[in-house]
Amino acid sequence: MSVAGFKKQFHKATQRVSEKVGGAEGTKHDDDFTEMEKKVDTTSRAVMDIMTKTTEYLQPNPASRAKMTMINSMSKMRGQEKGLGYIQTETVLGESMQKFGRELGEESNFGLALIDAGESMRELGEVKDALDMEVKQNFLDPLQTLHDKDLKEIAHHLKKLEGRRLDFDYKKKRQGKVTDDEIKQALEKFDDTKEIAELSMFNLLESDQIEQVSQLAALVQAQVEYHRQCAEILTQLQSKMEDRIRDSSNKPKKEFIPKPRQSLDLSSENHNGAIQGSRSPARSPARSPGEPRVNSGEIRQNISTLSLCLCVHMNGLSLAPSWTVFLAPVCFLISLLSLSLFVFQVFVVSISVFVSFCLPFCLCVCLFDMFINQSTTQTKILHLSLL
Repeated sequence: MSVAGFKKQFHKATQRVSEKVGGAEGTKHDDDFTEMEKKVDTTSRAVMDIMTKTTEYLQPNPASRAKMTMINSMSKMRGQEKGLGYIQTETVLGESMQKFGRELGEESNFGLALIDAGESMRELGEVKDALDMEVKQNFLDPLQTLHDKDLKEIAHHLKKLEGRRLDFDYKKKRQGKVTDDEIKQALEKFDDTKEIAELSMFNLLESDQIEQVSQLAALVQAQVEYHRQCAEILTQLQSKMEDRIRDSSNKPKKEFIPKPRQSLDLSSENHNGAIQGSRSPARSPARSPGEPRVNSGEIRQNISTLSLCLCVHMNGLSLAPSWTVFLAPVCFLISLLSLSLFVFQVFVVSISVFVSFCLPFCLCVCLFDMFINQSTTQTKILHLSLL
């Protein structure tokens, strides 16, 4: 920036501060200009807010919108084609229905109905994609162009007009220090810029009677077509569901035939604890010709004999001879004598420990007392000798 340009910006800043802080009055615009400026500002804010809300209406999931925006930005930076579009909720629901319908199989009427509903939901997702493209092309893109071109141009003219107004007011306030030619030149620039800005706002506000209303009508038409196709798809799906219900009602119902229960054969000698089926009896394992046959009756008899011997051994006290009755008191007396000896030994050890600790302590006390008495006696003798 040159020195003259820097000086000019300084003058504008000085004039703005004097108006904001000092209360100085600047040049006022006429009422028509002020009214057009308010309408243009409202139009600019409306365009921005409507574009944002329309995008949220078409793509309600904010996480998916953010993901799609990031993918498209990365693809644009890498010079690749446009990334994946917005994943419609109808498409996700349709894929889930078709997946579980195929898992249930063609024998399940519910599975076939899920497949039909999933296909219809997929078609609804495609119709929603078509709505997104239609609205973007005929409504959002024109609004974006209006914001980036016409409204941006008007904002530029208004900003330029404000700068020239500050320059004119600064020079007019210093009329004695500034020449009349400079003041007239500043006024001409201000008027020229005002005419350009006023013409731009007038053209925008006049064109909104046709262009902006036509764009809004395109949005409504796209919604009408979308809902018409959705109603057609759902009507066809409803007809299919009614056919499925009719087929299920006319289909003969199967009766539940319970299978025969398994029988438990306890009389068989080769029984091993398992339940034997009624139609498939268990086979005994094959044996070689030379292998002796095991008799299960003998095995059970041997087990019973062994159990009886074990019981007799466990109850040996009741089957023992009568002399064991005299052995119990003798064992009790021996145990009592042993306990008495143990208590006596503990008492003797305690006395020994007490004597071992007390005798040295008493000896030390006696020696200390003798030493004190001897010192006292020597002190008295010394005192008497001094006297």
